[in-house]
Amino acid sequence: MNAAFSPERLDVRALARAGARLDGQTPIQQCERLLAEMARPNDAAPVIHWAAQGEWRERLGGAGQCWLHLSAEMRLPMVCQRCMGAVEVLLEVERSFRFVADEATAEREDDAAEEDLLVLSPQFDLMGLIEDELLMALPLVPRHEPDCPAPVRLSVQDAGFEEANSTGRPHPFAALAQLKRKP
Repeated sequence: MNAAFSPERLDVRALARAGARLDGQTPIQQCERLLAEMARPNDAAPVIHWAAQGEWRERLGGAGQCWLHLSAEMRLPMVCQRCMGAVEVLLEVERSFRFVADEATAEREDDAAEEDLLVLSPQFDLMGLIEDELLMALPLVPRHEPDCPAPVRLSVQDAGFEEANSTGRPHPFAALAQLKRKP
């Protein structure tokens, strides 16, 4: 990681003008929202591997554009929603962002822009952006692919359920059925 740039308070414009690159590894404990998605937060903590590349693009007849190219990946332990066992989910992010001067400009240009727009600030929280992007990369339903390692239990009742119901006692509505049959 470049000592001149801090991912917690990043000057994106300076990073882009320098064409600099930041990369690092961040423990998941520094990302509370991502940590909440982890199956067992007390287990060995996964690490987020990330890189950010700044780029300044000159435009004819206008001000230059500030870009940030972001990549991040990690393996997050989650609960498989099919077998309820542990599953490691690979989260990968590759995104490019163009920075604009203010919120009004971002709203005005958002529909026409193919890239994602962010508002330029002198102390941008790069780690917050990385966490946001990884959260959006989470699967809706985490599960083993293609099949679970253990057979999935498809029965919803206990083995003793039928036995408990066959105690010899008459069904409470059986008397109603008899009343219905009497003339």
